[in-house]
Amino acid sequence: MRIRVRRTGGFAGIERSAEVEVSDPDPEWESLAATVLAEGGGDGDGDGNSDGRGVPDGFSYEITVDGRTVRCCDPHLTDAQRTLVTRVLKEGA
Repeated sequence: MRIRVRRTGGFAGIERSAEVEVSDPDPEWESLAATVLAEGGGDGDGDGNSDGRGVPDGFSYEITVDGRTVRCCDPHLTDAQRTLVTRVLKEGA
C-alpha cells in the first residue's frame, strides 16, 4: 500500500509532501487508510472532496492511498485524517 500526503497553504505557502510504502500487511496503517478514504473530504458528504472552505492561512491536504485521493483542509480534518497526515509527514520520505 502506498500513501502520499501533500500539504499546501499555510502562512508561508510552503508545500510539503511525503510518501510511505507499506509493504507488509500492517493492520494499523490499513485501518487508518480505510477510515480516511471512507470519511471522504471531511465536509460531511463523503464524496472525497472538501468544499474548499478552510481558514485563512490554513493548510490544505491531498491524501492519496493506492490511487484514491481525498482532499481536505484545516480545520475540517477528522481525527483519522489528522493522524494519517501527521504520521506520513513524520515517517515518510
